[in-house]
Amino acid sequence: MNCKNCNNALKDTQKYCDECGAKIIQNRLTPRVIAAQVNEQFLSIDNKFLKTFIDLFKKPEDVITGYINGTRKRYIDVLQYFAVSLTLAGIQVFLMTTFFKDAFEFSSEVSGNAQNIANQESNPFGGVVYDMLTKYQGLVYILTVPLSAVGSWLAYFINGERKYNYTEHLILNLYYSAQIIIITAVFSILFLLFGLNYLIVSTILTLPIFIYLFYVLKRVFKENFLNTLAKFILTMFIYMSSLLILMILIALVLAVITIAQK
Repeated sequence: MNCKNCNNALKDTQKYCDECGAKIIQNRLTPRVIAAQVNEQFLSIDNKFLKTFIDLFKKPEDVITGYINGTRKRYIDVLQYFAVSLTLAGIQVFLMTTFFKDAFEFSSEVSGNAQNIANQESNPFGGVVYDMLTKYQGLVYILTVPLSAVGSWLAYFINGERKYNYTEHLILNLYYSAQIIIITAVFSILFLLFGLNYLIVSTILTLPIFIYLFYVLKRVFKENFLNTLAKFILTMFIYMSSLLILMILIALVLAVITIAQK
């Protein structure tokens, strides 16, 4: 028997390929096999997804630095975890645009006037914000992770902390971003079921998200409160500045596409 992934020769008793590490699949695909795989990956109480989710709160340094240092079997892979978070965000957007359309309506007079201006056909930016919150939300998440990695990497690089390179900061920010996307998606759905406005939900979640980033940085780099706070502030400044530039560029591109389609 040979491995179906790398064609390496295998023993009949092997459960994993000793060349590429792939799991040996011997059973044909049936509803029962699929259900067992779903339970193993996502529903089982001791599966990697649940363990990763919990430990990113309890001891994020174990998940993040463990992955960077080569421990990659204990927790779910960072890209897979990020993909799961984007899937949940997609479900959130589907529910909001299908069943909770009123969640995007702001009750204040100022925001109401802004919305009326944005909906004018003569305004090339009409609908851009809505599109970024719905159709292009996943793309926005993907594009912002490298920016947040730039923020944390530069903040620590400038202050002489060069333990991790940019790619390793990218791993840190992928795990962090996936965690907050999952939390935001789950809580947004729960809050919307109680009729809360999306703007209110986003505002409620903003402070815990920032606090969690500070917590992750402190646990991963093991510095005191003041040093971590200084680097956290610098990280946020670099990130928000680059994010603002990105949002302007995305808005311009979407506006050009909107004009071209008319």
